[in-house]
Amino acid sequence: MDLAIKIIMLVLFFGVMVGVGIYCRKHATDVNGFVLGGRSVGPWLTAFAYGTSYFSAVIFIGYAGQFGWKFGIASTWIGLGNALIGSLLAWVILGRRTRIMTQHLNSATMPEFFGKRFASKGLKIGASIITFVFLIPYTASLYNGLSRLFSKAFNIDYVWCILAMSVLTGIYVIAGGYMATAINDFIQGIIMLFGIVAVIAAVLMNQGGFMEALNGLAQVNDPAVSNVPGIFNSFFGPDPLALLGVVILTSLGTWGLPQMVQKFYAIKHERDIKKGTIISTGFAIIVAGGCYFLGGFGRLFDGAAKDGFDNIIPTMLEKSNLPPILMAIVVILVLSASMSTLSSLVIASSSTLTIDLLKGNVIKKMDDKKQVFIIRIFVVVFIAISAFIAIYQVKSQNESVKFIAQLMGVSWGALAGAFLAPFLYGLYWKKTTKLACWVSFIFGAGIMLLNLFAKQLFPVLLQSPINCGAFAMLAGLIIVPIVSLLSPKPDKKLVEDAFACYEKQVPAKQKNSLD
Repeated sequence: MDLAIKIIMLVLFFGVMVGVGIYCRKHATDVNGFVLGGRSVGPWLTAFAYGTSYFSAVIFIGYAGQFGWKFGIASTWIGLGNALIGSLLAWVILGRRTRIMTQHLNSATMPEFFGKRFASKGLKIGASIITFVFLIPYTASLYNGLSRLFSKAFNIDYVWCILAMSVLTGIYVIAGGYMATAINDFIQGIIMLFGIVAVIAAVLMNQGGFMEALNGLAQVNDPAVSNVPGIFNSFFGPDPLALLGVVILTSLGTWGLPQMVQKFYAIKHERDIKKGTIISTGFAIIVAGGCYFLGGFGRLFDGAAKDGFDNIIPTMLEKSNLPPILMAIVVILVLSASMSTLSSLVIASSSTLTIDLLKGNVIKKMDDKKQVFIIRIFVVVFIAISAFIAIYQVKSQNESVKFIAQLMGVSWGALAGAFLAPFLYGLYWKKTTKLACWVSFIFGAGIMLLNLFAKQLFPVLLQSPINCGAFAMLAGLIIVPIVSLLSPKPDKKLVEDAFACYEKQVPAKQKNSLD
C-alpha cells in the first residue's frame, strides 16, 4: 500500500509535467519563444523559475547534509545568505539593468551579451565553451542527490531514477521550451514550499520538538571539530570563516551563473521586477533556510554520515519514520528541485552552443526554425552526457568524485568566477574592457581547473573547491577594474550605444522603468 501511494503520486506528477510541456508548444516556435518565453513572463513564474533553478537536490541532499553536519544549526546562515544576497540583492542590482540592456543588444544568452556588449566574437565563443563545460558537473550532481533518495524510498537501482528523470525532463523542455519550464517550475516550487515545511515539522517532532532537538544538539561533542561545549547549536558554529566561504559561493555565485541571470532576460513589465524580488526572496527564505536548518540537526541521528555526507538527509528521513504520503511528498520535492534546475541548465547550455558557437561560425546561415531544431538536439545531447557522468560518478570507487557539494563547488566557482565580475561591470561601468573580460574568464575557469586536478598546490584554506570558488568570485571583482584601467579604453561609440538604452525616454528614464 505504501509503495502504491508513492507510485500514484509520481505518475500524477510526471503526467502534469509532460502535459504542461505539450500545452506550451505554441510558445516554442522561434528562438525568442523557446529560450526566453517571448520576454513576456510574469513575476510569479519568473520568481519561481529563479528560485527552483537556484535550489536543487544539490542543496537539499548535498549541501544541507554536509554543511549542517559541519556547522550545526549555524548552517541556517547559508540559507539566509542565499535569500538576501543570492535573491534579494541579485534582483535589485541585476534585474532591471539586465532586462533593459539584453533587449537593447538583442542578446538571448550570457555569452551573446558579452559578444555584443564588447563587440567580440572571441568573447562570445569563449564564454559559450566555459558555460557548456562547467554546467555538466553541476547537472551530474542533480542526479546523484535524487538517486540516493529514490533508493531509500523505492529500493530500486539509481540508474533507473536517472534515466526516468532524464527522459521526462527532456520531453517537456523539448516540447515547450522556456515557457513550459517556467510553468512547471511554478508547480514544482509550490511542492517544494509545502514539502520542506512538512518535512522539518515531522523530523523535529520525531526528536521531541524544536527545543528538545536543540538541547540534544547542544550535547553533541566532536573533539575532531571543536572542544567547545554546545558548539553545534551556537550562533556561528565551529568554523565561522569556512561558513562565510560557503555563504559567498552559494549566494554571490548566482550573479554570474548563465542559467540564473537568463531569468531576468524574460521579465515582461517594470512592476514584475518589484513583485518578483519579494516573491523570490520569500521563496529562498523558506526553501533554502529550511533545508540548511533541517541539515543542522543531522548529528542527532546515529550513523547518518557513515556512508558520506550525501547520505545524511536520506538517513534523517528514513529514521524519522515519515508517513507514506509524506515520504512520497519528499520524493516529489527532491524530484521537483532536480528537474526544475536540470531544465534550466539544459536550456542555458543548448541555447549557448547553438546561438553563440554554431551560428555564424560553424553554420553560416541559420534561420529561427533551424536554430530551435538544433537547440532541441543539444537538449538531448546535454541530458545524455550529464546522465552518463552521473551514473559513473555514483558507481565510481574514487571517493574524490562522490560528494555532491564538491561537484557543485567546481561548477559554480568556475562559472561565477569567470562571468560575475565582467557581467556586473559590463552593465554598470562604461570603462570595462574586453581584455578585462578575458582575464576574468581565464582566471576564474583556470583556478578551478587547477584546484580540481592539483589542489595540493593551493594553501590549505583554498584546497576546498567551495573556498576556492568564493575566492575566484571576489578576486574577479578586483581584477576586472584593475585590468580595465590599465588596458586601452573601449571604443567610445560602442559604449555609448550600449548604455543609451538606460537613458531612453519612456514615461521616465528606462533605467527606472521598463514600461
